[in-house]
Parts: sequence; structure tokens; C-alpha cells
Amino acid sequence: MKLITSKDNALFKDLKQLASSSQARRRAGQSLLDGVHLAQAWLQHRGAPQVCVVAESAQVHPEVAAILMRCEEGRAQCLVLADKLYDAVSTVENGVGLFFLVATPDPVAPKALKESAVLLDGLQDPGNLGSILRSAAAAGVRQVFCAPGTAAAWSPKVLRAGMGAHFVLDIFENVDLVALCASSRIPLLATSSHAAQTLYECDLSGPVAWLLGHEGQGVSPALQDAATQEVVIPHLGEMESLNVAAAAAVCLFEQVRQRTAGR
Repeated sequence: MKLITSKDNALFKDLKQLASSSQARRRAGQSLLDGVHLAQAWLQHRGAPQVCVVAESAQVHPEVAAILMRCEEGRAQCLVLADKLYDAVSTVENGVGLFFLVATPDPVAPKALKESAVLLDGLQDPGNLGSILRSAAAAGVRQVFCAPGTAAAWSPKVLRAGMGAHFVLDIFENVDLVALCASSRIPLLATSSHAAQTLYECDLSGPVAWLLGHEGQGVSPALQDAATQEVVIPHLGEMESLNVAAAAAVCLFEQVRQRTAGR
């Protein structure tokens, strides 16, 4: 493995730019997966990364050593950074000392909605987005479509919140959701505090697409109009509404409950 000790090293400069700039990552078509958990999840679901980067002192860490071995077996490029250089690149404080550089997946978008999906309209908070991706993956939903203005799905914060969910999902960004809804062959459901039907009265035994909107403004009027059905999540407390990530989890797992109830 190549040991890099100089801040003037060209590889180090490239890594530092990728770590600090979302624009640089988009241009390169690459993402950074920081930490053992994300690295292990990538290896499990996607195979070897393009580059495995390790802090010099982390090489003796048992989990890091095992990951390095798998990367070498998969013929990934493995780099060791002097600890000070690694700390200048890593996006995580007090991390173990390992990250992957991977090609950001770019799946081919379907021409029409045919299977259960999540449609996200302008979500701003990376934690909410990562949580929704995690709930979708756990609920067996594979497709997530993000409108322009939604937080970058492959940013370090969203990746950490997703806990590996990204690697089992097809995530499509900068999607015209109104056009996508027009092509849908499945019901389009949006939550609304003014809806007459509750979530639990709705038939979720087949594929549905969930429309989820901005934390403050909700789903845009155009998408609300595109919904084939609106449902309300009943609650007893005095809060006006749920956090969007919590609402998504309630909806997705009510769908799971209905689809597994007859088994």
C-alpha cells in the first residue's frame, strides 16, 4: 500500500478536494463513504470500492485490517495517509480512520412508476433524507425519486444517516416528479392533515408511491394535485403534524403490515 506523508502529494490534494466539495464529487461522479459501517455495507452489497483510504495508525484496528484485506482481494487501490493528512480529509470527527471512494451509482430511471416508490419534493434536512432512505430500504421499497431542490442524496451527512440504505436502493436525483406522476401506473398517495381517509383505512396491499414534501411547506400544489389519494395519519397529541421522516416511517410500515398480514 502506498503511504502518503506530504500535503503536496497530488493524490492527497485530489482526496481533500473531493472530501470538501460537493461540486467536485458531482463532477467526478464519486462519493465518500466514511467509517467502518458504511465500508462494510458497500463491500456486502456493491463489492470493492475504487479507492480505500486508511489513516496510518488505523491499520492495526481489527475491523480496518479485515476491510483492507477484502479491498486488496478485490484489487481496489489502497492508500495510507499519515494521521494528520487523514484528519484533514475525513468528514467525521473521532472516526476509526477509514473511508472509501466509490463511483456514485447512476441507475437508469424507469419510464413509468410500476412498483412501490418514495417521491421526495424539496426535503432540505440531510438527517431527514437519510432516515427516509433507511426506512424505505427496511420496508422493501427499492426506488426513491428526488426532485430538484432536495438535499444531495450522496452527501456525507445523508450517507451517515442512511446507514447503508443507499446501497440497496435505486436513487434518482433531479427528477421531474410531476411528469413522473403523470406516467404512474400505481396509486400516488400524499399525506394531508385535511384528508378524510386515515392511513389505516387505505388499501396498501399493492404497490403505491408515497409523495413526501419539504419540512415546512410540504408537497408542492402541483404534486398534491397529481396525487390520486390523500390520507391523514391520526394522532392524539396537540402537535399539528409529524416530522416528515417520522411520517414516512409510519406510512411505509403500515404498508409492510398490510402486505404481510395475510402470510
